[in-house]
Amino acid sequence: MATPTAKKSALVPNATYAVPATQAQLERAAVHLKEHGIQAIVVPDRAEALRTVLSLIPEHSEVLVSTSETLAQIGLSKEVEESGKYVSIRKRLYALDRKTQEREWRELSQSPQYDVGSVHAVTEDGDLLIASATGSQFGPYAFGSGKVVWVVGAQKVVPTLQDGLKRLREYSLPMEDARALRAYGMNSGLNKILVISREVLPGRATVVLVKEVLGF
Repeated sequence: MATPTAKKSALVPNATYAVPATQAQLERAAVHLKEHGIQAIVVPDRAEALRTVLSLIPEHSEVLVSTSETLAQIGLSKEVEESGKYVSIRKRLYALDRKTQEREWRELSQSPQYDVGSVHAVTEDGDLLIASATGSQFGPYAFGSGKVVWVVGAQKVVPTLQDGLKRLREYSLPMEDARALRAYGMNSGLNKILVISREVLPGRATVVLVKEVLGF
């Protein structure tokens, strides 16, 4: 996250982008994601989202749970960190000294067996958009992770790529900026954007679309 600044974010989120998509929009997004080589599963709620994600990850697998309000809300972080059923990459990262083991930290964080995260927008045309201040999650998402699963709340589905970019600027950034100030005392920034339009490796990527508002 960027530089130390005010305690309260000056950015105001556009509430339009907090409204969940319709069933028809979710279904269109799912169809086009599948056409682009990305498995798409539509589930009714966060409990089913958690069950679905866990069904995709064999026990004893190495799992990196990306920092995500969505994953915290469905309880995935706790399940991976505390159940003993999985090898938590994040626990191993926390054990490293970033000052003296930076290379080891980068190598471990960029090529997990499984990476579970979220995105900031999904278009009905089948594009995924992720914004970041640092870009640390982009490597595993784009290629480094053996398999990647994204859990996405219904309010993140938008008609087009242009709408997705607008959502990032007008909603995701203000929400993340406020979170970063609370968590770190620092502002966030829309410094890097990853757009995933197609996956060429069969079975590598899955999107779990949830019919409720999750994350931002």
